[in-house]
Parts: sequence; structure tokens; C-alpha cells
Amino acid sequence: MSAFGKRGGTIGARATFGVARPMQSNSGLEGGAQFPTLDPQTLESAVAGAPQDAMSRLADRMASASDHAISRLEGFEASVHKIKEQVLPRLLERVDPEAASTLSKDELAEEFRPIVGEVLAELRITLNRREQFALEKMLVDELLGLGPLEELLSDPLITDIMVNGPDQTYVERKGKLEIAPIQFRDEEHLFQIAQRIVSKVGRRVDQTTPLADARLADGSRVNVIVPPLSLRGTAISIRKFSAKPITIDMMANGGSMSTKMATVLKIAGACRMNVIISGGTGSGKTTMLNALSKMIDPGERVITIEDAAELRLQQPHWLPLETRPANLEGQGAIAIRDLVVNALRMRPDRIILGEIRGAECFDMLAAMNTGHDGSMCTLHSNSPREALARMENMVLMSDIKVPKEAISRQIADSVDLIVQVKRLRDGSRRVTNITEVIGMEGSVIVTQELFKFEYLDESAEGKILGDYKSMGLRPYTLDKAKQFGFDQPYLESCL
Repeated sequence: MSAFGKRGGTIGARATFGVARPMQSNSGLEGGAQFPTLDPQTLESAVAGAPQDAMSRLADRMASASDHAISRLEGFEASVHKIKEQVLPRLLERVDPEAASTLSKDELAEEFRPIVGEVLAELRITLNRREQFALEKMLVDELLGLGPLEELLSDPLITDIMVNGPDQTYVERKGKLEIAPIQFRDEEHLFQIAQRIVSKVGRRVDQTTPLADARLADGSRVNVIVPPLSLRGTAISIRKFSAKPITIDMMANGGSMSTKMATVLKIAGACRMNVIISGGTGSGKTTMLNALSKMIDPGERVITIEDAAELRLQQPHWLPLETRPANLEGQGAIAIRDLVVNALRMRPDRIILGEIRGAECFDMLAAMNTGHDGSMCTLHSNSPREALARMENMVLMSDIKVPKEAISRQIADSVDLIVQVKRLRDGSRRVTNITEVIGMEGSVIVTQELFKFEYLDESAEGKILGDYKSMGLRPYTLDKAKQFGFDQPYLESCL
């Protein structure tokens, strides 16, 4: 059974055994009072009931319509959208784009109001107050904002936006995907919005460079991929971040971890332990990294290095660095590894990497092992043990000729804690493991688990129920906590 698979039956139920009695039977063929004869239909339903239930769900899923869901505008939105398509061309004939770009959205809306009234009169369209405000907002978003995406970006419940071509857009609300009721005019309209996003951060996207990473003004991460790589048109993936910074206490109160786990993570951040945050896509690694960074002393100099800057640290002495792609001639690219090497010359107290995925892993380990205690990074893996194996593989994939034993030893000497985060199938994000790296035993990296999330059951609403269990072990990193005066609360939280 998988760690988070559904388990039938009562939690913790044990079989009960009575006193053994001899078999009582009135005949050789029929069971007696102790072993009554079972009805064949009852036996069949008892044996095959649960599997049939599960298989029927699979059959229903296979029989469901396989057509692609298409975003559809209905009712009020559809009528305003249709009017906008008629008004926009005439409006552009009367507006100077350069002058409009210098105005704010509110100022532009004020300037548009009489012009929109004139255009509506020409088209003989009568709108009520609500429809006119909606039309003005839609037109301003089209000219200064990101068009239909503005509505989704302003919704605080949406955490992810996935545009799969002009006719299909999905959003994630509370961990579940659903179709969004927005549409783009055509592929050209969507492509223009994608270019508007990436050009604001000095990058480009076209047929020669069909991939681009960017960010929005609020720090949300954006990935764009265009044809010919994307076969259904321009695809935009936006990972939104909460306007209000999420803290470790907020995670504990929301059920993402226990109070003791929160205390351990706070102490790990304050005591300059080297922390690796491991997890899958969308599991909350960057959110955890932001929350941990709040425990950094304000007097420390922190340098963050990312492909697309998305970390939002609250420290006064924080310097973010960002990679740069190659130019049209294929030159001038600055990779994460180049920035890590350069950061070592910038007198950092801590170096934080948004994500390690290649040769920069070796330089990050070197930084952790050469006086930059308290450095942190994230990587993709399914478990703490796999995270260590991935780090070894990333160093081996680089051009550095180092024996595997030496790499393993450097990882064991550098990393203090591995925090495993997962997004479960009910949409909740949990800290499933806090694991300590102890050292080497032969050629194997030795770890010990301090905390673990144990799956118990699933509620009728589909919510996963579990317990955060402390292993009751004395932490190996207690000496580091003792140097900062946190040894007693650290020990009490782990036991």
C-alpha cells in the first residue's frame, strides 16, 4: 500500500478470537451452528463488493466524455465581451497609444469614459451602469494590463493559472483544477499578451526562442512556451504567490505541520543550519523557503540566486540575483553556477538558491562547507533519501571529476536538515518528513528521521487524515542549536 493510499476498514481495528470449540455439524455437507452455510450470492457480493466499487469508478471514468474542455463565456460576461470586440477597434482609432501608456489604469478609465460613450452611440448600443463599468475595465485591461488574465490574477483564491491555447484556461482553487470562464480573441491576441509579460523583465519569446521564464510585478512566476513547441498555441503557466507572506506559524495553524515541527524549523532557520527543501512541483517548496527565511537575523547579508526571481525575503540586507538567457547570437548567457561562484566573492553570510537542478549543486555544497552556514535551497524529489541521491547525480553529471565517495562525504558534511513537502491528492500541502543528515557509514550517507506524517484514513469529503509523529530521537544537530542557546527547546520538541 502506498504511503497515502486509501485504506478501507476501521482504523486500528484488530481481529477478535474466541475460545476454540470443536466443529458442530448435523451432516457431512452442511455447516452446523458454528459454521453456517453461506448463501452463494451473499458470498459473491462480500468477496467482490469493494473491488467492484473501485472498478466501477474506473469504468465511469473511461466512459466519460474524452473531449477537451473549452472555456466558455456565458450570460453577462459573454454579452460584455461581444460589445468589447465591436468597441475596441473604433476606440483604438481615436486614442494615441503612446499617450495612453503613460497613464495609470484609473486615469485611463476616466479618459476613456466619454470616448466609449461616443462609440456606443455610433453603434447604437445602450448599456446600463454596471455593463458600462465592466466594459471600461475590460478595455483598460486590454490596453494596459494582461487582457482576460487580469480577472484571474485579481482573484485571491486562485493559486495557479494554466493557459493551454486561446480557447482553454484552467485555474487551481484550494488545490483542485477547474476550467476558467475566459477566452482570448485568437492565437495572435494570446501571443501578444505573452510578449507583454516577458518584455517587462527584459526577455523575449518568439519562434527562435520559444521558451521563456519571467515574473509579474507582484512576484508571480511565469513560464511561456509558444509554437512550434506548443502544438495547441501559446501556453502560459502562472504560479501566483500570496500577497500576505505565509509564516511557519500560519502553516502549523493550517495543518501543514505540527507545533513541534514548526518549533524545530524555526530553530533550524535561526541557528544557521544548512537546509534542503525537497518536494514535487506545486508542493510548496518556495513558500517554505520564504517562511524559513523569516528566521534569519536582520544583521546577516543574504544573497538569493534564481532563474526567475520569485523569493520574497523580509530581511533588510537582501540582494536578489537572477540568471540571464543567451542573446540572439547565442552568447552572453549567465547560468546559476556563474552566479553562485560570483556570490562567494560578495561577502555573503547566507546563500539561498531558488532551485538546484545541475552542476551548481557542487558549488552550493562548497558554499555550505566553507563558512556560509545557514544556506538553503530547494530541489525536486519524492523523499529525503532520493534528495541525497539526486544531489549526488547532479554533481556527477557536471564536468567535475570527483569520486562518488568524495561527493557523498561532502553532502554529509554540508547538509544538516532535509524538509520534505508534498501536495496530497486532496489538494492539501503537508510537511511529510523532517530528516537529519548525520554523516557517513562506509560509502552510505546516514540519516535519522525526526518527524514523519503518518496517513490514517480519508474522510467522507475526501480529506486525508493523518498524524504528525515525532520519532523521539536525540537530534544530531543539537550542538549547533546549543551555540545559539536553543538546545533545550530544540531537544524538547524532538523528544
